[in-house]
Amino acid sequence: MAALPEVPSLGKVLVIGGCGFLGSHIVSLIVKRHPQSQIAVLDLRTNLNRNASPIVSYHDCDITNLDAVQSVFATVKPDVVIHTASPHFNAKSEIHNKVNVEGTKILLKAAQDSKVKAFVYTSSASVVLDPTRELVNADETWPLVMGDRQPEYYTTTKAYAEIAVLEANRTPSDFLTCAIRPAGIFGEGDVQLLPKMVTAFRKGQTKFQVGQNNNLFDFTYVENIAHGHLLAAQALLHTHSILPTVPLDSERVDGEAFFITNGQPVYFWDFARAVWHEAGDRLPLSSVWHLSDDVAWAIGTLLESVFWVLGKTPNLTRAQVRYSTMTKYHSIEKARRRLGFAPVVGLDEGIRRGVGYILEQEEKEKQKKGQ
Repeated sequence: MAALPEVPSLGKVLVIGGCGFLGSHIVSLIVKRHPQSQIAVLDLRTNLNRNASPIVSYHDCDITNLDAVQSVFATVKPDVVIHTASPHFNAKSEIHNKVNVEGTKILLKAAQDSKVKAFVYTSSASVVLDPTRELVNADETWPLVMGDRQPEYYTTTKAYAEIAVLEANRTPSDFLTCAIRPAGIFGEGDVQLLPKMVTAFRKGQTKFQVGQNNNLFDFTYVENIAHGHLLAAQALLHTHSILPTVPLDSERVDGEAFFITNGQPVYFWDFARAVWHEAGDRLPLSSVWHLSDDVAWAIGTLLESVFWVLGKTPNLTRAQVRYSTMTKYHSIEKARRRLGFAPVVGLDEGIRRGVGYILEQEEKEKQKKGQ
């Protein structure tokens, strides 16, 4: 694919969580596309995924500490804030609430007080996921699902944070916000999706499949999500430049949420098998054992009970059974129309890059041990 043309500077950009998986890719994409910008990274610890570019600076900071956050904002004086920080999905509920909800409100206050122009929040596509309803081309008109109706507390806190971000839009009148909702993120540095799939291949687990593989699912390569964030930042800055004019509702970005995916929903197990094939799996489909949803659920329930006693998590859980057999894909038409979004990396190429990165890291570890 031809290189995208350079675009004007984004000014001073503060990437919250910029040493994490998505955040570090956003930093790299800003360096690549907006080399006239100044980038600051705020993270709890900034020792991982550092970018060597001279336009990037790093600041250790806990986003739940208002004084510390305000100190960084006073130093950086950002025009744009891109907030990607979030605890691990399996963290304790109090951590999710403290970081995702309270931490986001602290960042909003600091941004409002320091005259930030644009605030882009990384939400989650799962904020509309209802356990009783499959997501078929879900768009931004679907209601948020949280509280007692949402089985994942992490997702509830992402929804509460998104609400806070969008309600803060135009308060004050020159503070503009929006939310990006990524789905099924994977790529280089991914610590949740691809590594688990490659590990399953290493353990010889590719011979099993749950369900009939008739459920479409969204997986999104990380650079496409980073691309969506930068388009959102550019759109907010453009809107800021024409204030006090308010764009038409059909064109508006500020105060809005956007699903960002690869726009290529695939059958769940087709994606898994593409990952396994890239990792070296050549098992013929005729050798694959199909477990029914009910049988897999029963096995997951039993394993969770046994492993709970041992203080561990099994390879097969009820949540994994549910996600691998449900339909879950989203419409990106709103992002196409209002942000000018189109995926820049296809699914096959994303899988090749992501799995290739894992194999490269494994080879480096072998060489290190062999020295």
